[in-house]
Amino acid sequence: MQVNKQRRAFYQQPLNFVQNVHMRGSTRYLQTALVSLCLALIACDQQQQVPAWDTGKLVVIVPEITRGAEAELERELAQLFAEQLHATLEMVAIPQNNIRAALREHYAHLAAASLRSEINDSTLQFGPSYQSVRELVVCNRDVPLPKNLADLAGKKFAVAVDSAQEVALREAQKKLPSLQWQTNHDLTTQDLLAEVADGSLDCVTANELQLADARNYHPDLASALDIAPPSKLAWGFPLDADPELLKQVQIFFDRIRQDGTLHRLLDRYYGHINRLDRTDTTAFITATHNILPHYRRLFEEAAALTGEDWRLLAALAYQESQWDPLATSYTNVRGMMMLTEDTADRMKLSNRLDPRESIIAGAQYLSLLKEQMPSRIPEPDRTWLALAAYNQGYSHLEDARILTERAGLNPDSWLDVKKWMPKLNQPGYYETLKHGYARGGEAVILVESIRNYYDMLKRLDSEQTSTLSGTINYRLIKPLRRLLH
Repeated sequence: MQVNKQRRAFYQQPLNFVQNVHMRGSTRYLQTALVSLCLALIACDQQQQVPAWDTGKLVVIVPEITRGAEAELERELAQLFAEQLHATLEMVAIPQNNIRAALREHYAHLAAASLRSEINDSTLQFGPSYQSVRELVVCNRDVPLPKNLADLAGKKFAVAVDSAQEVALREAQKKLPSLQWQTNHDLTTQDLLAEVADGSLDCVTANELQLADARNYHPDLASALDIAPPSKLAWGFPLDADPELLKQVQIFFDRIRQDGTLHRLLDRYYGHINRLDRTDTTAFITATHNILPHYRRLFEEAAALTGEDWRLLAALAYQESQWDPLATSYTNVRGMMMLTEDTADRMKLSNRLDPRESIIAGAQYLSLLKEQMPSRIPEPDRTWLALAAYNQGYSHLEDARILTERAGLNPDSWLDVKKWMPKLNQPGYYETLKHGYARGGEAVILVESIRNYYDMLKRLDSEQTSTLSGTINYRLIKPLRRLLH
């Protein structure tokens, strides 16, 4: 089947909304309205459906990138599935409340969008569950927390439309018919959590991973209670989806579950998010406003010289010194990037207390560590392993990789190595290794904390860019462009 021009325009120009943090509601409203209009315009065409999935192109609905780790995970899973099918992947990011309508109208073959699978759903069917998450009532810890669902009566309690949390609330309402909530059509769950943090709402629903991520930016959020049994997340399909496509999805998830790929991906995107406590996140957010602006250009300069992401370098520096150029440890490790004398000499650094010299030398040292590793090690494991070596030395990292291999695990995977690196301080292990004792547990904490800070900087940098632009950035698709002209 040939895809008509309207349909092709819709997918070749995916919506790329950049949300101004001060205009969350209006931006989301415009976004939802635009997508709804696009769907209506395309539905007028007689050939709006996508071509068969087995003709070389797979069209997949994915979450908007503003949904953070959830969106990144689903995109990577979709890419891996397309590779299994030897198909070209076309990803379409649309608001949560348009996903079901888009599937019913066959604008995509499937939705990889963290949907709560339901046995009795009359509008969609679901693939195998690949993740189970608790659905929570989340409130501001500065107000009395509800002890049960009945305590929500009279509170400003909201949920994002068509989210897994709204589905869970409807299930809970069957047992408690008096349960009421406000369904918000304009904001995402992440936006609603921010509304709770600033006092505009009393409580919202969110899953445990969304809450853990939001606490990095809003430390006052607290989990009050579970609203229903955990959500079993799955991909969604039209009711009349090709059984062979469903079979291929089952084969795909069986394979990545058995070979450990799914576990590694879940660890990559969620394994570090509970590392920081409330004090850590509050101090970091404060420092990004008060200290980071003075040094950002230096991190960007170092990034340009080495090819590393400036936000990763900044996250590393914060973990090492809290962006203090004069920092000094009891072991005489000094400066913004906390380099030893030996490392400073190796990198030809003359003054460890000079912030520019320290940042550039630290960035070059990190790149050097990555270059030393076997070429077969992929990203992001390569970076996480290099950060561990930055902390404890490359030789101790190699010892940890040896322990990992002895245990029958993958020495090229940070997920596996971080399980064994803490054992470098135990005589029964380090005495069998070439380089002896090391504080391996310290390296694991460092890497996982940096991963958190790095994620936070990426989010904060994206929001700052949106605010500075002062505009809603999106691309008009051809049908809407014709309508406006």
